[in-house]
Order: sequence, then structure tokens, then C-alpha cells
Amino acid sequence: MGEIEDGEADHITTDVQGQKCALVCECTAPESVSGKDNLPFLNSVLKNPVCKLYRFPTSDNKWMRIREQMSESILSFHIPKELISLHIKEDLCRNQEIKELGELSPHWDNLRKNVLTHCDQMVNMYQDILTELSKETGSSFKSSSSKGEKTLEFVPINLHLQRMQVHSPHLKDISSGIPQIDALYDVITVGAPAAHFQGFKNGGLRKLLHRFETERRNTGYQFIYYSPENTAKAKEVLSNINQLQPLIATHADLLLNSASQHSPDSLKNSLKMLSEKDRVWANVGKSLNCIIAMVDKLIERDGGSEGSGGNNDGEKEPSLTDAIPSHPREDWYEQLYPLILTLKDCMGEVVNRAKQSLTFVLLQELAYSLPQCLMLTLRRDIVFSQALAGLVCGFIIKLQTSLYDPGFLQQLHTVGLIVQYEGLLSTYSDEIGMLEDMAVGISDLKKVAFKIIEAKSNDVLPVITGRREHYVVEVKLPARMFESLPLQIKEGQLLHVYPVLFNVGINEQQTLAERFGDVSLQESINQENFELLQEYYKIFMEKMPPDYISHFQEQNDLKALLENLLQNIQSKKRKNVEIMWLAATICRKLNGIRFTCCKSAKDRTSMSVTLEQCSILRDEHQLHKDFFIRALDCMRREGCRIENVLKNIKCRKYAFNMLQLMAFPKYYRPPEGTYGKADT
Repeated sequence: MGEIEDGEADHITTDVQGQKCALVCECTAPESVSGKDNLPFLNSVLKNPVCKLYRFPTSDNKWMRIREQMSESILSFHIPKELISLHIKEDLCRNQEIKELGELSPHWDNLRKNVLTHCDQMVNMYQDILTELSKETGSSFKSSSSKGEKTLEFVPINLHLQRMQVHSPHLKDISSGIPQIDALYDVITVGAPAAHFQGFKNGGLRKLLHRFETERRNTGYQFIYYSPENTAKAKEVLSNINQLQPLIATHADLLLNSASQHSPDSLKNSLKMLSEKDRVWANVGKSLNCIIAMVDKLIERDGGSEGSGGNNDGEKEPSLTDAIPSHPREDWYEQLYPLILTLKDCMGEVVNRAKQSLTFVLLQELAYSLPQCLMLTLRRDIVFSQALAGLVCGFIIKLQTSLYDPGFLQQLHTVGLIVQYEGLLSTYSDEIGMLEDMAVGISDLKKVAFKIIEAKSNDVLPVITGRREHYVVEVKLPARMFESLPLQIKEGQLLHVYPVLFNVGINEQQTLAERFGDVSLQESINQENFELLQEYYKIFMEKMPPDYISHFQEQNDLKALLENLLQNIQSKKRKNVEIMWLAATICRKLNGIRFTCCKSAKDRTSMSVTLEQCSILRDEHQLHKDFFIRALDCMRREGCRIENVLKNIKCRKYAFNMLQLMAFPKYYRPPEGTYGKADT
């Protein structure tokens, strides 16, 4: 691969063709493109880095330097523990609400007891798992050989940051023209989010949920059927009511405070804020109108300006006004206090009735679908936990590396962030179930929003709030980093993600699926997620500033890339890995987060990320065409990914055999001497 300067090389290896593999050296100290100041923050989530340095020739006989780094993340265990704690809290609250439904008929009371027995067992199971995970103090890695362990099933498999940093003579700072600027390429590698301990005998979540809903619609039991969408909407309404209740109470107290000060202007402002919240429930609306009428009366009798301005339509109920007794100079506070109490009571009644109604709906759902409903909930929680841990890791790393990119930050709070998952699972045997789990787990990430807050201590680990319908992940930034953010983000605006999944099976099992089985699952997933990606692109083009879009379009032809991607998805070509390359390219150009997944993120994933790295070097950094295969073999033989295999199965061999590799696309085959161990 060329000469290596004195003192740079720890060792040089030779492949089977006798070509030198330009492995320059190994090191363990992480580096940051954004500067050393951000290292403490990055190191709070990344652990045990493995680093390799290469030097490859360019097409014009210059040299580029490449730093490859692979790091574990402490979030592998932190996020599942946060999430399980929330599940326990949510489920305990649900169980208590079911207990407090009051007196029921003997039939429903027996059903309630049965539901509570099962639900309490689920809570106990979650508590036991949380206890076991809490023993894993400081853990940051779950190996592929542990994917079937029950106590670790919420933890993502083999989660790592795979980073390539390029130091090339062809890179220049746009403002100064100075060469030797680094380019950074990150991919999060992780085992496909799936419930391995639960097994795949009956399929994965996509099939199981569809079957469950079909059976519920066709059930012979006489109860009202509520679709998951309507149930979720009802829960969202109840959540909004719960948030609104203390807000109304606060504004009501402010109104009383203004009354005690005998300030007409303050009274009118407080009333305006109070009257803007809600008004959709009859009793609450009537109570509010009584307050409006009283405020009008008090201000008029004390010589204030006419009207309160609190009623949005400018109308009052004359009968209510006329009914107010005449107390010319009586204290305003005493006049308003009983009306405020009535308003709070009405609001409390609304909340209680809504809770009871929704709780009874939930009781019906659980009563007629135990234990299947709870087992599906468990499976979905497991898969979502694995997916969320990877997402939070990717978000934090992306935020850290792009913290001083104003275009990215504006995109983050204006549009949201695209998150692209590359799946390499086959549509055959157990991997069909894994893909079905993965598809639902990634889709469920749409329920997640991020919020960036200033860290008040040295603890910068993220905190999760919410419930199964909606989660907010609070990411803590040190004060200096937090101050560099746009005002909207600093004020707590929720930042949304748009997850998409594209899958192309590449192994010998996919050959069987294509010739004798069914690939419709893969085709459906790719088509559905293309539409989601296309929708994100439209939103991006609509919401970003015109000057940014103009410059963006000059640098990127995303429309053509999207059209090409669609053509490849619809072509039904076997093992069409072009889909992967196009989806990854579009994601990078849209400032997104990249994920690559196979069953264990160990073997097929290693082939994919090394191919992606060398393709980037060739297409973006002018890697010499005669050195493409040599660079690829070098990374696979001596790079970070063979170290990943070693840490997973204690053996430096990819889990392929010669017959399997004959079915692989050409560039996904490792070099001789690097494979042969059975899969785990």
C-alpha cells in the first residue's frame, strides 16, 4: 500500500496476494472533529474505543489518512433501565385505576380480578428485570452470544459507533481554502431490534399485531371494539386533560391574586389567559361564563372600563349577570373565590370521568384478550427498548458532531431529523420474525421526541419521561455547548425524528427465499419506507429557508437519487444492494443518522460498513481505483470490525463458510483466512 513513515507503524501485515495492508497503527484515545473541548461530553456516552489508522493513495498519487474508530455506548444499559422504570410506573398507575373503578357487576368484577392478577405478574416481571439490569453497573456492551438471555432482552445487541475520519489533501476549508481538513462519517451498528428470548415460532410483531387486531374485530364477545388508533387518541386526549387541569388551576389562582390586589387591568389579563384554555366541556364552560360575568360586574361597579375582554366571542349570558347579587364595594376576592372553586371542581369532574371511561375501555380490552395482549405488550416493549437505546446514542453523537453547524441546527428544530436503518436480514425462517419485530420497533420510534436541556451537574446521561404513547428524551448539554444552540432549542422545543427502514437480504437464506419462498415482506417494507423518506424530503424542501435550499440543491441532486431509489425498489431485482447505497447516500446528504443492522451486527454488518467506508473513500476522496479491493480487504482483515468479532465470540473469524459466501454479492465477501467460525 506504499511506504509508511518511520515511527508510524506498529506492524504491517500481508494478505494472501502478497499486498501490504497499510495498517499504520493502533491506539485507544478517541478524537473529536469538533475539538477537544467536547470530549468529556462524548466520553460520557462512549466507552472502550478501538482505533485503527490507515494511509491510502489517491488517484493523483497523493496520500489520504484514515482513522477508523469503534466505540461501545453506556446507553446500551442506561436507556433500558430508564424505560423499564417508566413502564413499571405506568403499569402500577393503570392497575390502581382499574382497582378504583368502583363497584362493578359480579361478571365485570371477576374479570377485573383476573386482569389485575395478570397485570401484577407483568409488573413483578419488569421489576425483576430492572433489578438484574441494575447489577450491571458500568456495563456498556451486550455480546451477540447473550442475545437469548432473558434478563438482558431489553438491551440492544452489540451496539457500537463505527466512525471513519478522513484526512485528505483534496479537502479544503470553504472560507480559507486551506487543505487538510477532516471529514467525518458515522454509522451506528447494532443487532436488529428483536425479541430473541421470546422466539419467532409464530412470527414477529408485524404479523402478531395484525393477527391480534383481526381476531379482536372478529371476536364473538359482546363488547365495544376500539381500534389501536382510537385508543391511542383517547389516551392522548386524557394526557392533554391531565396537563390542562393544573394549568387552569394556576390561571385561576392568578385571577384570585389579581382580585385581591383590586387591579382591573391585571384582573382582565388573568381572565383572558384563563378563558383561552379549553371551553370545550359544558360544565366547565358554564362555570367560566359565571366568572366572566362576575369580573365584568365588579369592574363596572368600581368604575373600571366596560367589559372584561375575557370572552372570545364578546358575548355574555344576561341571565347569569342579572342573577349576581349587588355588593358595591365588597372585596373582589371573596366574590370570585366560590366561583373559582366551582370551576376547579368542574375540571376535576371532567378529568375523573375521562379517566374512568378510558380505564373501563382498557379493562374490556385486557379482559377479553389475556394473556395475549400483555405478551404482545412485553414483546413490543423489548423491541422498542433496543431500538430506542440505539436511537438515543445516534442522536447524541450526531448532535455533538454537528453542534456548530447552523444549517443542521435549523433543520433539527424546523423539520426534524431523518434516521435511516439499513437491514441485512433475510426473509426466511427465524429472520422473517426478526425483520417483523424490527419493522415495528423502528416505526414506534415516531413516538419519541428529544428535548435539549442544560446540564446542572457532571451527570449528562439522558433522562426519559412519558408513557407508551409518547416519550420525551431529555439530552443534557454542558453550559458552554448549550449556549451555542438556537433560541428555539434552548427554550425547550421538542425535536422530532423520522425513522425509515430499508432491508435487503444478502445471505444464502435470502437465496432460498427468492427462489422458493416469499419476499413480499421486504418489498412492502421498502415501499412503505420510501414513501416516508419522500415525505420527509418534501417537508425539508418546504420548511428550510430559500437561500439554504438554493445552495443545498446546487450541492445535491436528491430528487434524482430518490427517483433512482424508487426504481430499484420496484425493479424486484434479487439482492439489490444498490437500494442500500442509495438510501445511505440520501440519508447522509440530508444530515441524518445512519444505522446498519443484521442479526448480531457482527458479520454481515461488518461487510456492509467496511464496503460503505471504502466506497466513500473512492467516490468522495479519490481513493486510487487499483487500491479499492486492497483497502477493503485491509479494513476487514485488520480493522475495527474484526476486533468486533473477537469481542463477541472470542475468535477472530467472521461466521461464514465458503458455501455461504458463494451466495453473497461480490463485494460483501471477506478476504481468505478471515472466516470459518459458526454463527452465534
